[in-house]
Amino acid sequence: MIKIATLGNIHDEGLKILRESNYEIVDISDFSIGNLKKCLTEVDAIAIRTTKLTRDILETCNSLKVVSRHGVGFDNVDLDYLNQNKIALAITGSSNAMTVSEHVITMFLNLCKQSKLADQLVREGNFRERNFMKETLEIYKKNILILGFGRIGKELAKRCKGFESQIYVCDPYIKSKEITDLKCIPVSFSKGIKIADFISIHLPLNKETEYLFSKKEFIQMKKNCILVNTSRGGIIKEDDLIWALNNQIIHSAGLDVFEKEPPEINNPLFKIKNLILSPHNAALTSECKKRMGVETCNNIVNFLEKKPELNLYNIINKNKLNLS
Repeated sequence: MIKIATLGNIHDEGLKILRESNYEIVDISDFSIGNLKKCLTEVDAIAIRTTKLTRDILETCNSLKVVSRHGVGFDNVDLDYLNQNKIALAITGSSNAMTVSEHVITMFLNLCKQSKLADQLVREGNFRERNFMKETLEIYKKNILILGFGRIGKELAKRCKGFESQIYVCDPYIKSKEITDLKCIPVSFSKGIKIADFISIHLPLNKETEYLFSKKEFIQMKKNCILVNTSRGGIIKEDDLIWALNNQIIHSAGLDVFEKEPPEINNPLFKIKNLILSPHNAALTSECKKRMGVETCNNIVNFLEKKPELNLYNIINKNKLNLS
């Protein structure tokens, strides 16, 4: 019988797909390296959320054919090892784009309207202090820079058009025509950060993007610029962001991701007023969790059974596997 390991909670609608395929489900809740090495030895596929699958763990997986990531980021999986051993890596590319883009818009609006401070003033009986608040801002007809134009970036662009904003896109891996066809404007990173009123990051964390935003970049940005990161911590250097926010170098920021997750309870970010934080939950709406669970499991079934329904766009290393 085919064995599927689940590392982290997968929605019941997804697990139902595995059961209907008569697969044996191995539910693992102990993510220690020793236990993973023991439990993953004979599994054919792994449905994974945030647990790290390092080379030394994967080397013990004698029957593994596919790893299906519940999400779109995959820096917790050793892709080099999978490529070397012709093991597929799948993501849930079509499940969370709308959800994350909504989260970005939520942060944009809360930051430019200073909703957190406004709520606090009313609750504390300081209603008339609204006259002393820093002026609130609008998204209407502003310059919005989207860094990374995958599915999430494209969905965000759709929603930003509702504000009649000018949408700039920086993504060296996307052809300019693909950007202009969606009524957006291709721009370099160096120019984009200088003209943007709002910036949203949708990039993987790698050698090219680590600390993409530090003091050097902040001092080039507009004083009223609002920066939101829902992709990966480490793209923004947190110490430098703290400096930029405390010194009004930029207007404000929203973070759903952090250099270390979860952040330490004494993280200095927590003391900053012009900053909104969320616990890496941009994609964790009820609806999205269901979609991701279903897509995670469909990836496994469709790959193992070579079904025509397999979404090749979800297979990160399809070229290494000669899939077309």
